[in-house]
Amino acid sequence: MIISKTPVRISIGGGGTDLPSYYRQFGSHFISAAIDKYIYIIVQERKFFDEFLLKYSKTELVKKVGEIDNELIRGCLRLLKITTPLEIVSISDVGGQSGLGSSGSFTVGLLNALHAFKREVVSQEQLAEEACHIAIDVLKLPSGKQDEYIASFGGVSTFRISKSGKVRVSREFEDNFIHQLEYNLYLFGTGIFRDSKTALTVQQKATNRLDLEVITNLKTTQRLGKSIRQALLAGNGHLFGQLMHKHWLNKRRRALTTNSQIDGWYELALNLGAVGGKIMGAGGGGFFLFYFEGDAPKFINLMEDNGLWHVPFGFDAYGSKVIVDF
Repeated sequence: MIISKTPVRISIGGGGTDLPSYYRQFGSHFISAAIDKYIYIIVQERKFFDEFLLKYSKTELVKKVGEIDNELIRGCLRLLKITTPLEIVSISDVGGQSGLGSSGSFTVGLLNALHAFKREVVSQEQLAEEACHIAIDVLKLPSGKQDEYIASFGGVSTFRISKSGKVRVSREFEDNFIHQLEYNLYLFGTGIFRDSKTALTVQQKATNRLDLEVITNLKTTQRLGKSIRQALLAGNGHLFGQLMHKHWLNKRRRALTTNSQIDGWYELALNLGAVGGKIMGAGGGGFFLFYFEGDAPKFINLMEDNGLWHVPFGFDAYGSKVIVDF
C-alpha cells in the first residue's frame, strides 16, 4: 500500500500569468503558498482481481486503462505505463472546484504514489513537470503551472517561468515574517463551487488572439505580483494587504470572476477592517482569502453570520510526500 499526501494552495500574487498562452509570449512571475489542507492518494495492487477499482467523487470498476472515465487518472497511468490492476482512492480535505488548485494537487499526489508503487525515485521538479504535461499537453486543459509546482514543492515560494516554459523556484522570505503573515490571513469558504475551465478557457482564447484588454490586465497582475514580492521581502504585511486589494480590483475585471454576492462579501470584509483580499483560483466562487490585523473573533463571527465559513489553516513547508509505503 502506498499513501501520498499533497497540499493544496493559496495564490499570493501574479496568478493567472502561469498559463502557456501568457508565459510563452511574456514569461511569468508569481508567488504561491501551499497550505495544510491535503489530498491523500491511496494506491494498492489488486492481486486477486483483473480490474481497476477507482474511488474519488465517483466510483469506477474497469478492466483497462483506456476505459477509465477520470482523465487525470487515465493520463497518469498511461504516462507511467502502468497496466497492473490497482485500487486507487482519493480523499480530500477541501473537495474539488474550490479554487485551491485541487486538480493539480490530485495529479501530483497520484504521480508521486504511482512512482513509489514502481519503486522509482522522482524529484519535485519531475513530479511537477509530469503533472503539467498531462494537463497542458495530453489533455489540452486550459491549465497553467502554478498548481502543480506549488503542490510538488510546498512552502511560500516564488516562481518564474521563461518563455520556453522552464520554471525557476525560490524560497526567499524570512520564516518569522511568514509566521506573522500566516497569523493575519483568513480563509473563508463561500459555498459556491464552480468549474474553472470555463473562465480559464475564455482567458486563454483571449490571450492567444492578443486581446489588448486581457493582455493589459494580466500584465498588471504580473506587476502587482512583483510588488507583492517586494512587500514580503521587506516584511511589510500591511502593504501586502493593500496590494491584495489592488490585485482583486484588477482580477475582478476579468470574465466570470465575481458576482453581486461575492462583491457584497468583499465590501463587508473591508467595512469590518480587512486591508485586502481576493477570491482564490479563477474566481466565481470557492474560497475567499483576506488580510486582517484586528479583532479576529469578531471578524470571523460576522463573516460567518453573513454566509461564509472560516477555514483555519497554516502553511505547508514540504509539498507532496509519500507518507506510507509497505
